[in-house]
Amino acid sequence: MTDPPFHLRLATSGDARGCAFVHHTAWVETYSELLPRRHWETDTLSRRAESWRRRLDGGTAVTVAETGGQIFGFAMTTPARTIGAHEPVRELELSSLYVLAAHHGRGAGQALLDAVLRPDTPAQLWVLEENPRARRFYERNGFAADSARCLEESLSLTEVRHVR
Repeated sequence: MTDPPFHLRLATSGDARGCAFVHHTAWVETYSELLPRRHWETDTLSRRAESWRRRLDGGTAVTVAETGGQIFGFAMTTPARTIGAHEPVRELELSSLYVLAAHHGRGAGQALLDAVLRPDTPAQLWVLEENPRARRFYERNGFAADSARCLEESLSLTEVRHVR
């Protein structure tokens, strides 16, 4: 039996809970071993849902991947940000790309990336240094780490900038 197909679409304000679920669950799946237990006291699904509600109601463009009416991934770009002491080196930034672990390896991450950022578009992104899976994915898509690193002090994690 093959996996059911997925499709991409722009998120609507009614997708806040689904985006929040993916965002929160992907963090749990990816960063649980890296983050202190106290982090999860405030990083709750309900807080993420409220943040997503504000974001989507405010018109932020987000592309979601879904199957069977359930969102399992999303991606978005924003104008590039200054992180720590590092000024942007590109105008555009891939600010988020998350896919639930159960859907890894099925092409959804690639489809989301291609939907929000054409392969020939110069851009930058920040990714946790201790996230080798994501870093390999971005490198396969033409991004390379530059010398920019920033310690996220509240989480004691280092982000590295990748540029294309």
